[in-house]
Amino acid sequence: MSSHQSIDDNAIRPLSAELALKAHQELGEVPDRVSADIQALRTWISKQPHLKARQDAQFLVAFLRGCKYSLEKTKLKLDNFYAMRGAVPELYNNRFVGEKQLSILKTACLLRLSQPLQVDGPRIHISRYAQYDSNKYSIAEVMQVNTMLGEIQIREDDNAMVSGFVEIIDMKGVTAGHMFQFDVVLIKKLAVLGDKALPYRPKGFHFINAPSTAEKAMSIAKGLMSDKIRKRFHIHSKLDTLYQYVPKECLPVEYGGTNGTIQNVVDTWTQKLIDYTDFFEQDAQYGTNEKLRRGEPINSETLFGIQGSFRKLDID
Repeated sequence: MSSHQSIDDNAIRPLSAELALKAHQELGEVPDRVSADIQALRTWISKQPHLKARQDAQFLVAFLRGCKYSLEKTKLKLDNFYAMRGAVPELYNNRFVGEKQLSILKTACLLRLSQPLQVDGPRIHISRYAQYDSNKYSIAEVMQVNTMLGEIQIREDDNAMVSGFVEIIDMKGVTAGHMFQFDVVLIKKLAVLGDKALPYRPKGFHFINAPSTAEKAMSIAKGLMSDKIRKRFHIHSKLDTLYQYVPKECLPVEYGGTNGTIQNVVDTWTQKLIDYTDFFEQDAQYGTNEKLRRGEPINSETLFGIQGSFRKLDID
């Protein structure tokens, strides 16, 4: 049995002193109140006929932190988190740890670095879409693996859950084949997923090595975002300007830093994903039954304003 499955359902991993202070100051975390909030969420979940959700304390506290301890926001986000499984089947169908998922991870297209930005800082992610073969895998398959890594972080990564993450998107070597896979509907779905359903907060998106063709795609993407999110997007024509946000030493050896090698990161996460094989098998049982939901169902149309037509794309 792997470590995460033997954990007591009521146990919450203690935060480091630095993260505990940050959780208190920025998220309003009051240790004495956490168990009451978790109990309130469990009671609420048990009263939702449409919702089958995980209820262990470590999972629920991640959502409370992601919603700054607003119980109402937390309920909404948890509900959306599970409703997304039916609304975005291209990411959630057959989401198991198998040969395909491990092969995608081993291309080193999705990196979660070992050291955060500071001791109480955000996790650093690097996405390198040129690393996967676009003739072999779709961006939806790559993003499925991304959601799996994210759910491991929900359970294990206190820096990501308290301080969020910084995403570096390295466009070096990205081909027309890769760009063609990023259709507007998928971008919209990913934006809504990040905004309304996932408990971790993006602190910045930094594009490096971007070809001019990619800037057009990014301007489309920026048009789909709220002002708050748009301000977090940065395009760097050279690495020097990235270093103002992510110091050089925080990057992997291959980028001139000292934050592990890309192969270390791949090896660590490959093992982690294998350790979570049973977790993702069990995970298939959780979700929502929209027929049992009181009120309006949550589906592609209500979440994304997508009715099978680009013209009707509801861009807020």
